[in-house]
Amino acid sequence: MVKLRGTGLSAVNYPTGMNLGGDPSQALIHATTSGSFVVSLSATDLGQGLRTVIGQIAAEALGVGMDDVVIDTADTDTGPHDMGTFASRATHRVGNAVIAAAQEAREALLDVAEDELEAARSDLEFDGQGNILVRGAPDRSMKIADIAAAAQFKYGRTIAGRGVYMKPRSPVDPETGAMDPDSTEAHACTVAEVAVDTDTGEVTVLSIRSAYEVGRQINPALVKGQIVGGAWMGMSHALYETTQPYYPDPAYSPKDFSEYLMPGAYEMPKIECVVLEYPSSNGPYGVKGVGEMTANSPIPAIVNAIYHATGVRIDELPVTPELILRGLDARARAARLAETSTTPDS
Repeated sequence: MVKLRGTGLSAVNYPTGMNLGGDPSQALIHATTSGSFVVSLSATDLGQGLRTVIGQIAAEALGVGMDDVVIDTADTDTGPHDMGTFASRATHRVGNAVIAAAQEAREALLDVAEDELEAARSDLEFDGQGNILVRGAPDRSMKIADIAAAAQFKYGRTIAGRGVYMKPRSPVDPETGAMDPDSTEAHACTVAEVAVDTDTGEVTVLSIRSAYEVGRQINPALVKGQIVGGAWMGMSHALYETTQPYYPDPAYSPKDFSEYLMPGAYEMPKIECVVLEYPSSNGPYGVKGVGEMTANSPIPAIVNAIYHATGVRIDELPVTPELILRGLDARARAARLAETSTTPDS
């Protein structure tokens, strides 16, 4: 048995959002009688942590703690419009919409704070810790929760805000082909190391190391979780998962997840990543999309590592042991043929 080791490299740039005639997301914010804030969305959390990140963005924009924010991802019947959770757009689009809604809600809070604190609007400021205070007079302040309660029970006012983020459609210039198809782009580079068993064709992924440029990280733990999960997904798609029409016939496709082939904990390689932060000019607090791209670069990195180890270039997925063994056989035959053709006649 011979195990050949190889290293492969790949890089990717990935767009955030799409050029879909605006690709809008909307958000609504209102204060409750207890002084907490409800953020209503139609955006869907698919497990990527959207509710957590949007809660952080809303809390920052409103100047309150995360415990004072409730994220209500309702549905398309009851929530404001949203194009959907795709194209790594959710945090970028929804986050911008939430900031806009929070700004309107802050203006409503200031309307009441002017009367309660008997101060000019220009002298009021949010301290980012749940209070509005009079600039230069820190002893004159009120909790935002108390202002929201006063708005409803004393003044009969609503503390609410509406926000929308929409990217103007960018048509293609017929002369140059120039257009602006997305809002911003994130980048990644992945290096994969593999070992290939030449007797069985089995590939063992030894390590996946990546560098990601994702704008500003609102929640670094969630970013790392997506990178590690994406590395697993990329490895699974490169070596295990078969999509339609399922080789060699659709009748052989898995019937449920107990039959669906994916790598388990034992097969997981060493995964390392570094994250570079170059904030986007139009993302909420500099955000770019990170979710989908994390499964992209590991795939060609693994395939390139197999090529580096074996000299066999495979251009279909998944890279099965059968494909590798057939490639090794073809390479050996070609080498023998080349040797025969160059051997002088006796």
